[in-house]
Amino acid sequence: MDAKSSSQSSFNLSGTLLFVILSVVLSLAALIFDWAANQLPWQPISLTFPLLISALATASLGYWVVPLLQKLKTGQVIREDGPQSHLKKAGTPTMGGVFFVPVAVGVALVLSGFAAPVIAVCILTLSYAAIGWLDDWQILRRKSNKGISPRMKLALQIGFGALFCLWLAWFQSGSITAISLPFGFVLPLGLLFWPLAVFVLVAESNATNLTDGVDGLAGGTVAIAFLGLGALVAPSSTSLMIFCACMSGSCLGFLIYNRNPARVFMGDTGSLALGGALAGVALLTNTLWALFILSGIFFVETLSVMAQVSYYKATKNPDGVGKRLFKMAPLHHHLELSGWSELQVVAVFYTINTILAVLCLWLG
Repeated sequence: MDAKSSSQSSFNLSGTLLFVILSVVLSLAALIFDWAANQLPWQPISLTFPLLISALATASLGYWVVPLLQKLKTGQVIREDGPQSHLKKAGTPTMGGVFFVPVAVGVALVLSGFAAPVIAVCILTLSYAAIGWLDDWQILRRKSNKGISPRMKLALQIGFGALFCLWLAWFQSGSITAISLPFGFVLPLGLLFWPLAVFVLVAESNATNLTDGVDGLAGGTVAIAFLGLGALVAPSSTSLMIFCACMSGSCLGFLIYNRNPARVFMGDTGSLALGGALAGVALLTNTLWALFILSGIFFVETLSVMAQVSYYKATKNPDGVGKRLFKMAPLHHHLELSGWSELQVVAVFYTINTILAVLCLWLG
């Protein structure tokens, strides 16, 4: 075995090891929560059972779907101005969200007994997945990084978000809404809650989309966020706890194929759906404060893009060329260009998100 093959073998092993560690941590966390809540791990109303069922179902389906995506030539188009190490990923199939998102939705609906809140958030999740699929399809059709126009994507996100909020307003009988905060504090917003709710849905879906740029990064961080949110909302909504566990498990099953080196990418089909689902659960359970904490990584990634664009525009010279605040945005690309390996980025981000989830549960 030459040095290059040995290095590649070690690289593969490291990606697998990171996936195994994440799987063990999430499974143990679900078991500990079930034990603390006096629930049996094999009960459908536990965190553990939906998590494992969704993970196994997604992993099994992926065994068939991933090769199919390869045959359909759904290869990802890689940005030439990105990290050079990513160019070798060109041709890796994308649109992985077409199999792991429906699995989570289907299992959640069955295990929750088709509870109304779960039906609503599942429709929202599939709607955002449809937006992502349309964007992915246009990228593949045009063989470029340009999918549907940003204006159309934003309009669709706002439209589906507004429909979800209309259902939520009807479900809550049009009551004046306030945001619950930790330690018993309440922030009254009244009718201002609704534009904020639509903004959260759009912002969260775009934030998870921006985070999806390194093998296993979005899938793992979102899996952690969903499990933390599921544990937090369990006392108030068992059905949404099941939904969160299913989404977390499905992300885990997807990581079998998306861990470094990835055999498939989730694409916008997956990343937009995951963000919309997180925001939908937070709105249904009045846990926006928890969503903000659990989305710490996604928030920083989004801020890095906004800061990069703003700084570039503010420092433009007469030739129209500005300076860059980061080597590249989002932040994970800046870290890569600063010498971090993909595995280092993913491991650190997983650790940070786990800390944020624990903090969220402690405050809740």
